[in-house]
Amino acid sequence: MIPYGKQEITQQDIDAVVDVLKSDFLTQGPQVPVFEEALKAHTGAAYSLAVNSATSALHIACLALGLGKGDKLWTTPVTFVASANCGLYCGAEVDFVDIDLKTYNMSISSLEEKLVQAQATDSLPKVIIPVHLCGQSCDMKAIHALSKEYGFKIIEDASHAIGGRYLDKPIGNCEYSDITVFSFHPVKIVTTAEGGAVMTNSQELADKMALYRSHGITRDQAQMQNESHGDWYYEQIDLGYNYRMTELQAALGVTQMTRLDDFVSARHKLATRYNQLLTELPITLPYQLEGTYSGLHLYVIRLQLNNISKTHRQVFDELREQGIGVNLHYIPVHTQPYYQELGFKTGDFPESECYYQEAISLPMFHMMTEEQQNEVVCVLSKVLENK
Repeated sequence: MIPYGKQEITQQDIDAVVDVLKSDFLTQGPQVPVFEEALKAHTGAAYSLAVNSATSALHIACLALGLGKGDKLWTTPVTFVASANCGLYCGAEVDFVDIDLKTYNMSISSLEEKLVQAQATDSLPKVIIPVHLCGQSCDMKAIHALSKEYGFKIIEDASHAIGGRYLDKPIGNCEYSDITVFSFHPVKIVTTAEGGAVMTNSQELADKMALYRSHGITRDQAQMQNESHGDWYYEQIDLGYNYRMTELQAALGVTQMTRLDDFVSARHKLATRYNQLLTELPITLPYQLEGTYSGLHLYVIRLQLNNISKTHRQVFDELREQGIGVNLHYIPVHTQPYYQELGFKTGDFPESECYYQEAISLPMFHMMTEEQQNEVVCVLSKVLENK
């Protein structure tokens, strides 16, 4: 089976993790700060905090921005459920903005229309989470301009997008957002096995997220209410969580980051080759927004079902049966049973639902060979029988 995504683990990665296993620290040691420095160096953001997952990163980002009961969070339906669940964790209400026809990211026109309606009913969101689907940045300059007009905060969900660029600057620099979140799950561009990070240019937000990451505990005398009792002393000054990243994960992340540019470059070569080899098939190829350079975590095609003699599911199943490990990213969040119980229904976000009925993620990982890619194209061509 050719998988849709796969991590690369080299001897350098293994040696780095083994060195940690032999060291004095398996957690709360020197490797997490080194990894955080690597993320800052890459993105240009002022602050970086590594955590145990991107879901945790989204949660503490929402908390740091003061999201709570009575507030509203908006995101896109075409994302993993964590992009919406983080709002519910904070007691906020969650709503969605439909996707753009070409990029599959949050539609700027739909966002602006929804904001106008929300302002008229005094129900504007406190936080909006645009998701950089497949690794391609949303139009952040436009979203940022709307945030100034309507007063919401922005968390970029860049779980797919490390190594990508927007307006010739690295995604994660937070020029057009308050906080950016990365994911380092095994199928992502860079992996720490499980893990995530938050980036920000605000010391205040960084300090808050640092507390939420580790039980709300501080050893900083400036933040304490009482004089220190000694070197052992700490104070819990807020309600936090155990969202820390381990030294093992961070060490793996450090070595992976040294190869980030190579990872993304290899993905772009694969995408260019896919674009050439698939051009005659009854499918819609990925669209690249001007001013963006995608991290290319995913390569998503859409089936032109009117020109194909099979259903979406039949195409998907036949590809899997013939060893092509395709996947589908994502089932629109508002169609999940949990969200339907909250009042959402099929038909609420038609572009997202149409996307779901046609989308398939083809295998894309930076070690993929031309032979593997040829096999994907060959099998796909045979499965897609024209009418």
